[in-house]
Order: sequence, then structure tokens, then C-alpha cells
Amino acid sequence: MKLLVRNLSRDTTQAELTALFAEFGVVSACTLVMDKATGKSKGFGFVEMPKHIEAKTAIKSLNAKKIAGSVIRVKEAEAE
Repeated sequence: MKLLVRNLSRDTTQAELTALFAEFGVVSACTLVMDKATGKSKGFGFVEMPKHIEAKTAIKSLNAKKIAGSVIRVKEAEAE
């Protein structure tokens, strides 16, 4: 399941994002969206978790949780 993670602190790294979700299960991919001009985080990213139940648990546990000073939003990503 692909998850959209919004409202991340601009200082959050891809490794930190991966570790945050790995607490709930296997993370198969993690992408932090970066600004091409500045090289800094745009404050959102995508996490892919192959097991549906682990992804649902991560959504319930992390949505609206304060991480690094920001209240993050986590939901299932829209189909492309």
C-alpha cells in the first residue's frame, strides 16, 4: 500500500521517515519529495508498505501525530 505523508518538518530526512514507518512493519520504499531549486524537502513524501494491515496500523498510529514539531498527515495515496 502506498501512503502519502504530508506536513513533514523540512528537516526530516528520508532515513528518519523510513525508520518512523518501519516501527509498524516492512517498508519497501520511501521517497521524500525534494525541491529541485533548493535541494530541501518540500514537506511531504511517500512510503510503500507491502502488507496492508501494517500500513493501516501505521496510518492509525501516525496520522495527526506531532513529529519533529509538525503535526503530520498520513493517508492512503491516490491511485495514479
